[in-house]
Amino acid sequence: MRNDGTSSRALDREECLALLRSAPVGRVVYTDQALPAIQPVTFAVDGDETLVIRTMPGSKFETALRGAIVAFEIDDIDAAARTGWAVTAVGRARAVTDESEARHLARLLPRPWAPGAREAFIRITCRQVSGVRLASAHLFEIPSRSRALPGVS
Repeated sequence: MRNDGTSSRALDREECLALLRSAPVGRVVYTDQALPAIQPVTFAVDGDETLVIRTMPGSKFETALRGAIVAFEIDDIDAAARTGWAVTAVGRARAVTDESEARHLARLLPRPWAPGAREAFIRITCRQVSGVRLASAHLFEIPSRSRALPGVS
């Protein structure tokens, strides 16, 4: 295996959830006509471990998500520096049907980027959450004893 100078470290659940709260855009991975599909979305974290997205009522996307097990992914990668992180959550998506809950979510979620009325809400309850932090290997290196340290003989 080739060493490309990058090292990785698994993130614990709390680190992953904190990163989920920091990102404005993520990707929902779902099944569309028995094929994998990915849709970028604006989202928010509601409570401790629930992701919420808004979509168009009755859209193909909303219909595909109702009751489905989906994956959700966010990342921040700097390819030039070979650093960054990625977080994936997996859980069941459910449509929000309660009007008071929908009003709460309308205030919580950022304004949609895509045009059109996006007044349907989907909750994804995170059952599995995992992540990784990538860094240039030199950030994790421990100096060897054979190297002379300044001021030490």
